[in-house]
Amino acid sequence: MCQLLGMNCNVPTDICFSFTGFQQRGGGTDHHADGWGIAFFEGRGCRVFLDPEPAVQSPVAQLVRSYPIRSMNVIAHIRKATHGRVALENTHPFMRELWGRYWIFAHNGSLEDFDPPLDGMCLPVGGTDSERAFCHLMQTLRARFGDHAPDVAALFAVVRDWATEVAKHGTFNFLLSNGDCLFAHASTDLAYVERQAPFATAHLVDEDVAVDFSEVTTPDDRVAVIATLPLTDNERWTPLARGELALFEHGKRVDLA
Repeated sequence: MCQLLGMNCNVPTDICFSFTGFQQRGGGTDHHADGWGIAFFEGRGCRVFLDPEPAVQSPVAQLVRSYPIRSMNVIAHIRKATHGRVALENTHPFMRELWGRYWIFAHNGSLEDFDPPLDGMCLPVGGTDSERAFCHLMQTLRARFGDHAPDVAALFAVVRDWATEVAKHGTFNFLLSNGDCLFAHASTDLAYVERQAPFATAHLVDEDVAVDFSEVTTPDDRVAVIATLPLTDNERWTPLARGELALFEHGKRVDLA
């Protein structure tokens, strides 16, 4: 299956270190070679880079790895195709607009017998189960809340109930963000690490690269990184339980249960 990477921060932060390791899993240290993508929120805007080529050999991935784009919410994905051919339109993450904000979604897993009716307000462009699920979520949120965005607690409750129903059709690990917060749902493997003062040195699993975060941060910085499998081998990663939905705001997990 695919792999996911997310980042949520309290100040704009670059993801170059984490992406350096994550890129290697797209055809280097792992077999997820059917495309990759990454989305960076910047204010109300969103930069999205997509490439149906393996991340490990993608010139676009090299650009992202070396270009310190600073964002408070980032979602990245490397693909192992299950539904839909290898093509740009089937490459995650997907983006849609709702309530005057961009929403970004990426999915790891496979859904079987999942064909919910769509009313036309949001339709898939490609042939993946993932994009269909995302469109169904956008439709569900609009039907539930109408033309006005809810507060984050109400939003969390609806996304959690929706994810529970969709997960009955198969493996449904996903990341979702509207630029204000980041949701992470686990069916199988998904873990996170929170970095805050006092910062230490982190070392990647997939490349022999280390960063001393105390040299590149301030004492007030907070960063949460979410990944399918831990990206570093000297930090304490917390796994999400199966069926669990987590919310991250301002660089830390928020408990709304």
